Amino acid sequence: MRIRATVAAVSGALALSALAVPAAQAGNDSDVAAKKPTAAERFGSSENRSAFSASAAAEAEPVVSKVTINSGAGLAVGTTYSKTFTVSVTASHATGIQDAYVDLWHGSDLDNIDGLLMMNEEAATCTASSATTSTCKLTVTATPGSDLYKNALAGTWHVTAGALAGDGSIYWNDFHTTHRVQRYSKLTVNASPEPVTKGKTITATGKLSRANWEDFKYHGYTNQSVQLQFRKKSSNTYTTVKTVKSNSTGELKTTVTASVDGYYRWSFAGTSTTPAVKATGDFVDVR
Repeated sequence: MRIRATVAAVSGALALSALAVPAAQAGNDSDVAAKKPTAAERFGSSENRSAFSASAAAEAEPVVSKVTINSGAGLAVGTTYSKTFTVSVTASHATGIQDAYVDLWHGSDLDNIDGLLMMNEEAATCTASSATTSTCKLTVTATPGSDLYKNALAGTWHVTAGALAGDGSIYWNDFHTTHRVQRYSKLTVNASPEPVTKGKTITATGKLSRANWEDFKYHGYTNQSVQLQFRKKSSNTYTTVKTVKSNSTGELKTTVTASVDGYYRWSFAGTSTTPAVKATGDFVDVR
């Protein structure tokens, strides 16, 4: 069994470059798990510690006060292109912060990892806000069919966070927090007829779909509650008119009574595997 320390007291300047998960090997949990670095592999071996602590006694490990991934939004990935997201670590230590680390991993535990998104940079870009505190920025890239090679990877991932202090002491936690990696969603709307006589029936249709990382197409997201919303031409605010469920192919359909000019749209609140999405409003002229 591979043993990992949650908080390590090792240091150095050695860094690993980001590694993608090959689709051909992605199904083997042990292969994916082997790519994930330990604190020693990321920041260097304990033999390097003397270089930092020769002139002063080592302090306690750094304190990580904040980890931000994609400004708090889930990592939503479609079917065609790789997407790169910004992550940051805010940490403090009496001797300052010189580097940081973040990765996202999916699995039941560290010995059974089936998904891994690692940082692209060999070292973080750290900006000091004081002599003791810095915010360090990094990026991670997710590629459908490679890093994200099966739909079952959509959902909640663990987040590893690490920080390296000026004296070589390290914070490292493979379970620092969690974050969502999601299948990108799309939503369409059509309200007709246009124009329509006041008091007559308007039919609103549309489709809710999401990315499939296995065949690189968009498929209907079935049996999901989706709100039909309306805003008057003179207003900037949408209100919910009805809530319907998508059918077996993700299609949406309902009817409303025409009253005033305005815009109709569908709105989906999202799930753990699929982000929220709103269709662009479709204008209906009521006469």
